[in-house]
Amino acid sequence: MRVVLYSLNYPPELTGIGKYSGEMAAWLANAGHKVRVVTAPPYYPDWKVGEGYSVTLYRRELLAGVDVHRCPLWVPDRPSGLKRLIHLGSFALSSLPVMLRQVFWRPDVVWVVAPAFFCAPGAWLTARLSGAPVWLHVQDYEVDAAFDLGLLKGERIKRFVLAVERFIFKRFDVVSTISGRMLDRALSKGGRADRAVMFPNWVDISSIHPRLAGGSYRAELGFAADDVVALYSGNMGNKQGLEILADAARLLVSSPKLRFVFCGNGAGRADLEVRCAGLPNVTFLDLQPLERLGDLLTCADIHLLPQRADAADLVMPSKLTGMLASGRPVVVTAHPGTEVARVVEGCGRVVPPEQADVFADAIAVLAGDAEQRACFGNAARRYAEENLDKDAVLRRFEAELLKLSGKVH
Repeated sequence: MRVVLYSLNYPPELTGIGKYSGEMAAWLANAGHKVRVVTAPPYYPDWKVGEGYSVTLYRRELLAGVDVHRCPLWVPDRPSGLKRLIHLGSFALSSLPVMLRQVFWRPDVVWVVAPAFFCAPGAWLTARLSGAPVWLHVQDYEVDAAFDLGLLKGERIKRFVLAVERFIFKRFDVVSTISGRMLDRALSKGGRADRAVMFPNWVDISSIHPRLAGGSYRAELGFAADDVVALYSGNMGNKQGLEILADAARLLVSSPKLRFVFCGNGAGRADLEVRCAGLPNVTFLDLQPLERLGDLLTCADIHLLPQRADAADLVMPSKLTGMLASGRPVVVTAHPGTEVARVVEGCGRVVPPEQADVFADAIAVLAGDAEQRACFGNAARRYAEENLDKDAVLRRFEAELLKLSGKVH
């Protein structure tokens, strides 16, 4: 197949959508397909364009067998509601001519990931002009999240934006997303049941394995063999409710063997560092290289996954896949019945969002019970092996692409 992937985020970004878009494109290229990617320069989660890249210049490069076209965009230092809209709009405008040039390449499928939903019209137009089917994949319901988190406000604006979103959903040949609840939401927004596909995030279960044991990180950080490490690793943004991490660390500061490690970068890190000032049980790390991810995740005894209450089922945190593959229990803040709660039940503890004392209690109980940690960790690893294996997920995705393109029937 000839496949055009339209994604705001792409490697060398290490987290979130960029990571998954890059792994998917490289996997397809390795399988013998021709893949072109239209994307932006790397900037996430630091909100600063990476060294060697430009916010103002177009660039073309070959990465892992994939033909990558970089398009300019504006990157705000401090992203807010309005600034995010301008940021997304700048990429949609700069990338549209590059997308339209792909019409002459005659792709078999055009695939676009949201966010940024601003790019959906350009993807649809490119597909229609080239005679190719078009696939919309939703990693994050950015419109709903923007209103629920207060980044955008106003009922009239909300009704208008949701109507536009519904109009667009109806015009895609396939709509997919990463969890059952998110797929239900896609159908409610105008997606058709016969064109809806579950396409979950995945994990390389061979590179993240419990046997790694994370000894190198524990040694580097100066932890004793009997210390219990509670780890948060991932983007430090506005939808995670990160303040609960600092609150829990402060409530448990008198637990001498409990160590908190907060690893990542993003708009919320500075505030988290301020909240943790003076806490001797907290260590901060920058986002770590991908090749060390397995060691990092297995240095933990407990994984921490905070979320704000109003973000439930709008996102399925991509960091959860690695946590489960590491064979360690997870403490997550989520309401009962949400998709995240359903996945984590049996693999750790689910506690109500934004209740620091309950969150801290769950951490303390697990920290003091090695047998329970092992039981939950074994269940987490089994879930990853049975549901999240990278090759299995991407083979199913490839089969759907082939069917959509008409290459197989």
